[in-house]
Amino acid sequence: MQLRTLHRTSAVVLSIYVLLHIGNHLTSLYSVDLHITVMDAMRLVYRQPVVEAILLVCASFQIGSGLWLALRNRKHRIGAVAWLQATSGMYVAFFLLVHVTAVLSGRWVLQLDTNFFFAAAGLHVQPYQWFFAPYYFMAVVAVFAHIACAAYWHLLASSQARAKSVLVIALSVGVLLSALITFSLAGMITSFTVPAEYKATYGAN
Repeated sequence: MQLRTLHRTSAVVLSIYVLLHIGNHLTSLYSVDLHITVMDAMRLVYRQPVVEAILLVCASFQIGSGLWLALRNRKHRIGAVAWLQATSGMYVAFFLLVHVTAVLSGRWVLQLDTNFFFAAAGLHVQPYQWFFAPYYFMAVVAVFAHIACAAYWHLLASSQARAKSVLVIALSVGVLLSALITFSLAGMITSFTVPAEYKATYGAN
């Protein structure tokens, strides 16, 4: 089986989790309590040892194979969609590497519940919000952009107009959802207080 085929197969598995995770974050638009309740229910599935191991293997494989494919084909890449697919994929790889490492370190080293507050803490301690606001915003946009590009190539042979429409709609949805999630984490939609133990990871009292 070719590397690209394996990459796509792994991406399907990982995308199911990622889209559910994004949906979970959207529940914070109503309340943080609802977000945590939904997350606790989802953890009953994705924190099962076998499921979690599969997700971690898929994430590791996506990072490695995605970067390899992006760099290997860079001299032969033509067109805006091809470059969008490559750059969004590289950002997804960067985000997965940083985010998964942070979450596992938070759980196993810092002994923290890596819930909504763990993700939000960096947006509530100066000057870290200048990193975390674009970091989270670009992550969701990149996920939707990468999936949109894959859909574009799949639809292109049958209908160029439909392929372009799906690309534009998916990108627009990605930008909207990304903004909502980032604003929510920043406390600009529903008010919340980040517990001290999460802020302490950034040196705040």
